[in-house]
Amino acid sequence: MTTLTDRLKQGKDARKKCSRSSQAALGNVDRDPIPLIKASSEGRIKSLVELRYGRMLVSPFTFYRGNALLQAHDLAGTSNMGLVSPICGDSHLMNFGGFATPERNLLFSVNDFDEAHPGPWEWDLKRLVASFLVAAHDLRHGESVEETICHEVVSAYQKTMLECAEQSSLETWYESISYDDLLAQANKSTLEHVERAIAKAERRTHAELLPKISERDAHGRLIIRDDLPEIFHLHKNTTLLDADDDWLRLSDWRPLYDTFMRDYRGTLQADRRDLLSRFHVQDMAFKVVGVGSVGTRCLVALLTDDQQFPLFLQFKEARRSVLAGYVKARSRVRHEGQRVVEGQRLMQSASDLFLGWTTGPSGRHFYVRQLRDMKISAELETFDGEAFAAYGRLCGRALARAHAKCSGQAAVISGYIGKSDALADALYKYAQGYTEQNERDFERFQQACRKGRLRARSEADFAADHLP
Repeated sequence: MTTLTDRLKQGKDARKKCSRSSQAALGNVDRDPIPLIKASSEGRIKSLVELRYGRMLVSPFTFYRGNALLQAHDLAGTSNMGLVSPICGDSHLMNFGGFATPERNLLFSVNDFDEAHPGPWEWDLKRLVASFLVAAHDLRHGESVEETICHEVVSAYQKTMLECAEQSSLETWYESISYDDLLAQANKSTLEHVERAIAKAERRTHAELLPKISERDAHGRLIIRDDLPEIFHLHKNTTLLDADDDWLRLSDWRPLYDTFMRDYRGTLQADRRDLLSRFHVQDMAFKVVGVGSVGTRCLVALLTDDQQFPLFLQFKEARRSVLAGYVKARSRVRHEGQRVVEGQRLMQSASDLFLGWTTGPSGRHFYVRQLRDMKISAELETFDGEAFAAYGRLCGRALARAHAKCSGQAAVISGYIGKSDALADALYKYAQGYTEQNERDFERFQQACRKGRLRARSEADFAADHLP
């Protein structure tokens, strides 16, 4: 039987194959980003690809967020210690945040698993650290703040991974980061941010969302309100689906909803299926989300119980992970929605009450969850340097917990990292180099949009097209 000392040594020995200083390398960056950006848009709704590009044009940071495939391509040319386990695949700093457990506790963790797939844990940590430097640079925090934040992220990951290495498997599995913990640990600089986040989460309920996105039609039925380009019905004149889209051959949204529900119910626990049966669908519409997901299919169904209290379910398309083409390891499951759900369940200490997966018409894969239920993200623009560093520590800690829980290899990872700043120094160099690379790619992206190689449109452009 291997001891903790044995596993730590195993990680330390991996440095012979992949030194910590080698983690500063940028990888396969001698390439044109435009073909890769185009490749990541294949299979998306054509008109919404233009919106995706419009959102990516806002800043180097939104460009970075919308482009997980590009960095996966680049990371494939870097060395790693050889440990492959499930990873998030898109762990930039805006894919962390607060969410409610089924018991209505507010936790903080990774909260986006669209790209979850087996891969090297270093890829997640590099994407996270680089995202902090790209964001800090974009918000003009200055070089000293940038360096501090990057080191804080890696240091928190390092410290937490060692803690997990010394815990029992059950302790690591059960442990979570609650907002009550954050409140107790907050200092004067961060207390206001934590309190504001808790207050915001408490307001983000289905009942609070109902009047914001729904209304009664002429017959008194509750329907979702069109709000282009964010929300639109599939079979009305406001649709943004392509004219030849196969979904337009359906009579309305109900056959689509019925197809979704047929497989979805079977992916839920029995008690949750029973709870779902107490709700009745009223309407369903398309909802555009995020930056990287724009153009993929995402629908929201409005359901109500017998007392007319609402439940919003989100059906989000699950495509092949961006990591799949760049790692030798394969996902254990063939259904992409199941891949996302199992990744989330493995990496989070608790997950959405209604989390499940299904297959839609034409064989497209989806996963299902509640819309917005107590979900919150960081408001970066309000952070000073100290708050930004605190958020970096929090994300580093959350990522380490997720990796420790899903891999069961915390001691091996901890042994590789060690107790010095060697990995932190290397990843700061990586983040510096990749921030510069990201800005070069962003400039080429802007140029491609200006010259018409790519077509980008803003939310305002879409809204103007449908003015009465």
